[in-house]
Amino acid sequence: MDASLIVVAVIALGVAALARRYQLPSPLILVVIGLGVSFIPRVPTLALDPDVVLFVILPPLLYSAAQDSSYVALRRNARAIGLLAVALPLASAAAVGFVAYWTLPQLPLAAALVLGAIVAPPDAVSATAIGRRLGLPRRITTLLGGESLLNDATALTAYRLALGAAAGATTTAWGGIVLFLVAAIGGVVVGLVFGVVVSRIRLWLTDPPMETAVGIVIPFAAYFVAEEVHASGVIAVVVVGLYLGQRSARDGYATRLQDNAVWKSIDVMLESFVFLLIGLQLPEVIRGLRGHSLGAIVWTAVAVLTTVIVVRILWMYPATYLPRILSRRVRAKESAPTPAAVFIVSWSGMRGVVSLAAAFGIPLTTDAGDPFPARDEIVFLTFVVVVGTLLLQGLSLPWLIRVLGVTGDERRSDLLALAAAQDRAGRAAGARLDELAADLPRTEAIDDQVHVLRRWLKSRKNLAWEELGRGEEEIGESPSMVFSRLRTELLQTQREVFIGERDAGRIDDEVLRRVLRQLDLAEGLSDRGARRAQS
Repeated sequence: MDASLIVVAVIALGVAALARRYQLPSPLILVVIGLGVSFIPRVPTLALDPDVVLFVILPPLLYSAAQDSSYVALRRNARAIGLLAVALPLASAAAVGFVAYWTLPQLPLAAALVLGAIVAPPDAVSATAIGRRLGLPRRITTLLGGESLLNDATALTAYRLALGAAAGATTTAWGGIVLFLVAAIGGVVVGLVFGVVVSRIRLWLTDPPMETAVGIVIPFAAYFVAEEVHASGVIAVVVVGLYLGQRSARDGYATRLQDNAVWKSIDVMLESFVFLLIGLQLPEVIRGLRGHSLGAIVWTAVAVLTTVIVVRILWMYPATYLPRILSRRVRAKESAPTPAAVFIVSWSGMRGVVSLAAAFGIPLTTDAGDPFPARDEIVFLTFVVVVGTLLLQGLSLPWLIRVLGVTGDERRSDLLALAAAQDRAGRAAGARLDELAADLPRTEAIDDQVHVLRRWLKSRKNLAWEELGRGEEEIGESPSMVFSRLRTELLQTQREVFIGERDAGRIDDEVLRRVLRQLDLAEGLSDRGARRAQS
């Protein structure tokens, strides 16, 4: 099993690298390749371990997504996100459960509701990995991101209740509500405690490598502790990620640079592994269907997949427009989204590995020792929903965005806000420079350095305003672009000289690494400015 996991990880990274190199949708390609590989004879079966997904893969992906989210934007859209992340999963679970119950005779109602809870939430991995580069308006990405961060908690809580009922436990509706509230509140408390404690620890350490190492452990620890106290591990990880993400602005620059690089690499690795793993589950799923009626299960699969997609579409329009009709406050606070934008949100409900993990996590027997009712059918139906939504919705989503014209229009307003903020920051920094210069001895060398700093402040302010002007194709390279290009060339020249000095034995490798880090940071700033000016 260990060797198989390593092989899968290597293949997943290789495929993802090629897909990203040629700007192809790597999640969908990985799923298709996984399905294809699963048909090859004598390929070892790699069964998905639910604990690996829920305790190893899910926490870091949620944590990273939460760190990249905006707490201010999530709070501003709390009502809409609540309807997507809490109400919609419950409605989807009920609808799917009853459809499965009516179309598959051997499926008891409690087991059908287990299926509904499993396939109810769009997956956090799918939403972020497929929708990341689609150019959607910011409010849509905020809604999808907020939904994907929180809907797992709703669905997994409903899953536990339905699973207990199907296995023989007795739970009242009021008991279910209490369980959900305890899980949610407990998750928030655990997440806040971890956030406050870890933030102070990292501030006390002032050691970037150790701060990043602590950050890598945080999502696993928060998830585990929350689950141990019967709270929501998902909510705990999301809360601690949001808290530390907001606090990161006050971390040291080295910690931020390092965290950003480390977590982007972790995201790519885990996402690639997850999508390939989804495709590889086909043999395990088919093996469980031996001896079952193929016609009935296929008919139910089509009905369930259709229900999952249609319920989200039918939910989105009333949930979007009814609050505006009924509430003057909502009309005043929120601009009305276009029907096309609402459809794009409704079509972005791809399911993923969390649903599969929950399906494979169904026990083999009930509390009475009997076989769990229709377990194999539930696993198959879940697989159909996950793969079906990934391929059907994932492949068509970019095309629909282009056809419907649902793209972001925030660039100019962002640039205006940035330029104004840069102007204020430049004036404040200039005033501070005057104060500091007044206390320095008046020498030619110091005056030169102060002059360089004044020109740097001016160039920073000009860069923000240049981005609001005409494009490079009209006026050629801007002064800031010329500066960035020349600076990069000079840095590269210095880098080659230092490498030559190392090769000649005149400086040590340790000295070279220290110098290269300084040059790399300088080139990173130069390259970032050039890319901003080109965007």
